[in-house]
Amino acid sequence: MDIAFGLDEWTDIVSGIDLLIADGVADPDRLGIGGWSHGGFMAAWAVGQTDRFKAALMGAGISDWGMLAATGELGAQEAGLGGSFGWEGNGPHHHDRLSPISSASKIRTPVLILHGEDDTNVPLGQATFFHRALRRFGVEHEFVVYPREGHTIWINSERGRRGGARTGPRPLRRPPSPRAASSPPGPRALTRPVGC
Repeated sequence: MDIAFGLDEWTDIVSGIDLLIADGVADPDRLGIGGWSHGGFMAAWAVGQTDRFKAALMGAGISDWGMLAATGELGAQEAGLGGSFGWEGNGPHHHDRLSPISSASKIRTPVLILHGEDDTNVPLGQATFFHRALRRFGVEHEFVVYPREGHTIWINSERGRRGGARTGPRPLRRPPSPRAASSPPGPRALTRPVGC
């Protein structure tokens, strides 16, 4: 498999940031990074490569390509994106060096992790794994899980109010403040998750 996510686009991101700093558009002391899905993967990847960002948002991001090949809805295609399967013999595998989880011990940047509980594209286990690694290494972070939400988060929609079909969607545009568990359908913050 010759596709490897995380390398070429990371070089593009760094080059773009450096150009924006050189042109006086971006302040190197106030950089943040965030994204959703592949962008969430890139944010998680970034904070494992450098400490130049002051904060990161990982939304529905991939933390382990091997686990995604086994649990994501696209299966073998995910292995193509990550570079290998986990069942191809003893590791380390190609996907290990492309997985943000492999660099978790180097992360010092505060991270906000957002994820839909029912995401089948990038299952919640990806966020949980990253959360546990960050907690293990003492990295400041928040982990917010949206109940009954999939890969796309829908706020203030009919689906959210009544649990029915999605009508009137409003995708998440900024990190929400966690609400109490008694006020569904908002997110629940896992500040002290049970069993993690």
